[in-house]
Amino acid sequence: MTTISTQPIAGQKPGTSGLRKKTPVFMGKHYLENFVQAIFDVVGAQGKTFVLGGDGRYFNDTAAQVILRMAAANGAARVIIGQGAILSTPAASHLIRLNKTDGGIIMSASHNPGGPNEDFGVKFNMSNGGPAPEGVTEAMYKRTTEITQYHTLETADIDLSKIGRTAVGQMIVDVVDPVADYATLMESLFDFPAIAAMFKGGFRMRMDSMCAVTGPYAVEILEKRLGAAAGTCVNATPLPDFGGMHPDPNPTWAKALMDEMFGANAPDFGAASDGDGDRNMVVGAGVYVSPSDSLAVLAANAHLAPGYKTGLKGIARSMPTSAAADRVAASLGIESYETPTGWKFFGNLLDAGRATICGEESFGTGSDHVREKDGLWAILLWLNILAVRKQSVAAILAEHWAKFGRNYYSRHDFEAIASDKADAMMAALRGSLAGLPGKTLEGLTVQAADDFAYTDPVDGSVSKAQGVRILFADGSRIVLRLSGTGTEGATLRLYLERYAAGPDGLDLDPQAALAPVIRAAHTLAQIEAFTGRVAPDVIT
Repeated sequence: MTTISTQPIAGQKPGTSGLRKKTPVFMGKHYLENFVQAIFDVVGAQGKTFVLGGDGRYFNDTAAQVILRMAAANGAARVIIGQGAILSTPAASHLIRLNKTDGGIIMSASHNPGGPNEDFGVKFNMSNGGPAPEGVTEAMYKRTTEITQYHTLETADIDLSKIGRTAVGQMIVDVVDPVADYATLMESLFDFPAIAAMFKGGFRMRMDSMCAVTGPYAVEILEKRLGAAAGTCVNATPLPDFGGMHPDPNPTWAKALMDEMFGANAPDFGAASDGDGDRNMVVGAGVYVSPSDSLAVLAANAHLAPGYKTGLKGIARSMPTSAAADRVAASLGIESYETPTGWKFFGNLLDAGRATICGEESFGTGSDHVREKDGLWAILLWLNILAVRKQSVAAILAEHWAKFGRNYYSRHDFEAIASDKADAMMAALRGSLAGLPGKTLEGLTVQAADDFAYTDPVDGSVSKAQGVRILFADGSRIVLRLSGTGTEGATLRLYLERYAAGPDGLDLDPQAALAPVIRAAHTLAQIEAFTGRVAPDVIT
């Protein structure tokens, strides 16, 4: 073991899902090492077993070798690593749980671009397979502010291209197939024979993995195990720079898929996943499914899949996600939960058996099979539902809205705003909240306004200042929060919702239906005055 002197590096504070910075920052002297040592100092490594993997982005392979050497030097007994240092985030969560390890380190910046000058990230997942809770990440951050040394081994890189067992010092390293165990888990949850029969009957699909980590998983499951036609999976080879793509599965960045699904002779079903495989976008022929609607439809139909045939224990959603899933929970007679943004907030509910399916409006959906959102899981559940109901995506949506009403919903992102301007805008908005109830804008009367705070029903922990909510008397809603997943400036996320009970008014264009809510939001937050922006960069 070699002990190397270092000193604190400013700004190593994890966000909602680990530490994310530009790749050159992570490649800077001591930067990665300081943060990894802080992880081991907080969670302990002596005699423990960890999972390690990443989404294959630039610097992934080099960082894996650094982490392996540091794990060995800190006394870890064993590391299970995906072949080529590759693991999707949900697959890593599954391996942690399957092997009953002490946690895992995931190298990813999720849906952010990759490359020499793009983004990189590192996060720690706990022994339950879920992201470290705030108390743990805060302790890691505190440790980075006082660190004076880190430990490593002076040893050659190990060959991660071959499956098998080797060693780094006294530590065992098991290089495993990154796909096999995850694919087996999916086969246990879903009706693969029914889905395979649907494909055999001529059902056509397009799966766009955006040159990111889901590609090998999608090819193995969709084409090899389920019999989808060769070429169903496109952009299926993970590349260090994601082929120049922005691996964020939304209508803006997955435009090629959207064009195909809304074009002539469109496939029956389209889907995309993100950089590390935890997000998904679902599209039918000529119809886009919003993440909030997807969560609600999946929850309403989950019993059609073998893994969920006994029903759901509860449904949880992040606060900015539309209330569509709440209506499903009420109809099923089960609990619904509204949490802050960040998958870690679902962990306690899942571990306590209080929720089965969870979702975020940011294209993340998952269940209690792992402790992360899971893009391919959501896509397979959709396929299971389509195979059993034998209806189109459009028909299933129409029936859902006819039964539950429609929560028109959209998210407007204003990216790379100067942080001081974004903070000033939010401070001014928070200062105005007390005086908003009773005011009318664009024909909408404010019923309540607050800064969302969450008390965890399992452990009683409190999370404050999780986003500003402005609730209108007709059920419409505006939510504003600053994102913690970017690496430059601040991203303002503006969430907009308006409920239509039906039977009329269920087939409008969402942006048209939301127009008065949009105008009210711009007025209340003074977005142009504070940021100079009049239109969002991304609309989903």
